[in-house]
Amino acid sequence: MLHRSFRQLPLLLSLFALLSVGGFATTVRAQETAPEKAGTEEHAAVLPLKPPVLFQVGKFTVTNSMMVTWLVAAGIIFLAQIATRKIKPVPTGLQNFWEWMVESLYNFLEGMLGRQLVKKTFWFFATIFIFILFLNWFSLIPGVGTIGWGHEAAGGFEVTRPLLRGANADLNLTFAMACVFFGCWIVWALQMNGPGGVLMHLFAPKGETKGLLKILMIFIFFMVGWIEIVTILFRPISLGFRLFGNNYAGEIMMESMAVAGGHFFAWLISIPFYFLEVLVGFVQALVFMLLTAVFTLLMAPHEPGHGEAAHH
Repeated sequence: MLHRSFRQLPLLLSLFALLSVGGFATTVRAQETAPEKAGTEEHAAVLPLKPPVLFQVGKFTVTNSMMVTWLVAAGIIFLAQIATRKIKPVPTGLQNFWEWMVESLYNFLEGMLGRQLVKKTFWFFATIFIFILFLNWFSLIPGVGTIGWGHEAAGGFEVTRPLLRGANADLNLTFAMACVFFGCWIVWALQMNGPGGVLMHLFAPKGETKGLLKILMIFIFFMVGWIEIVTILFRPISLGFRLFGNNYAGEIMMESMAVAGGHFFAWLISIPFYFLEVLVGFVQALVFMLLTAVFTLLMAPHEPGHGEAAHH
């Protein structure tokens, strides 16, 4: 099962990496404010919303968050290839770790989605969880965001253009992943229900009614169907902004704690928040995977034998 589950991993990770290029999503430009001088200069550490540009190849712009995306994607692909290159009946080492992770995710999603639906969609949910998790944890490596180009300031050297930056703190990537899911969701919905089934799911009245009440329910569910379409169209936006907002806030918090500690105590003050971000990074990857899985389950037809799991 390990090899089958990860055979689409390189393609999907490469797609995420390519969609994270600048210009895919409209990046909010950070407002530049001049530092106020009142006797002494004070610096407020603020992570810019727009990632700095490292270099350009023609019209193709490469930012520091894109560099992190490519590095993490290449690392995951490399580890997956090494783990599945020589499958052993009794797994050891890296193969044992990947099998444990994949089987744990598979069993967890099977209990929620059902056997048939998880076979169709597991490759996406497992990839999105692992990719987001590794991106979140990579941003916690010392040097990410603190090594780069800058200038000498009153308190020491100030990095203004870091070489690397947390990729999920860039709205381009999070919105790209949400749009990839939205495209997959449309394909799955059409495959499971067909065009007519999708329309019936959105607009058809639910429950057994008769007479005038049935006519009223048809009208009500027709109007509710249009509201449901609006909510479906907003899902990529909410998914992208939720992941971006949490990671961007985490980056700001870590940077603020480091500045508050100064040169000598920055590491000490940051320790509890560092371990908090390790937990938050896992939770955010899990939440993104669960939300996409629930959105998929809501459109799926009821699976016989799946029981109550299909309704919770």
